[in-house]
Amino acid sequence: MTLAAAMVDVVYPLAGHALPRDHRQALAEALERVLPGLLEWPRLGVHCINVVAGAADLALLSQRARLTLRVQREQLSALAPLDGSTLDVAGHSLQLGRGVARELLPHGTLYANLVTTCEDDEVLFQSAVERELQALHVNGRAICGRRHVVTLNAAGLTGFSLMLDGLSPSDSMHVLEAGLGRHRRLGCGVFVPHRSAAALRA
Repeated sequence: MTLAAAMVDVVYPLAGHALPRDHRQALAEALERVLPGLLEWPRLGVHCINVVAGAADLALLSQRARLTLRVQREQLSALAPLDGSTLDVAGHSLQLGRGVARELLPHGTLYANLVTTCEDDEVLFQSAVERELQALHVNGRAICGRRHVVTLNAAGLTGFSLMLDGLSPSDSMHVLEAGLGRHRRLGCGVFVPHRSAAALRA
């Protein structure tokens, strides 16, 4: 019998028009206002919200946009205040529907659109990732993607997209639950299953 994962994703439908393209910190702060103490939850991960591609600072919400939180299973009931709430994300209104829990499932290839370590050089970043994978006893191929800079407290936070390939089911679940790098509450180091390495440079 397969035991249920300790972590689950909770997915909220969204109603809204647009968000700042760089909205990670503003989103975290908005969530904290509705549910004080949320950002202190151990192992909390906030998935990045999908917005329409472009170069403008303000981005339209994708029709498929959802807010997804990765939390420990025993914390599910504590998320109730978020159901039907309205978030103020840097002056932009975001209405949440009712959250639905989704189980984490292993996949041989995982992807995170942004992973941050203490390094902003790609070679040093790759080495830091390899060390962290070794510490987690995870075997797999780490493929570094594009470099990204996002805002954190008015400063630049540098990271890279990252794909992990060739993972066993147990290693895949370990990464999904633990994440990699820093700033999980800003959507960094939160991995999702992926079918192809082709999107890494997209």
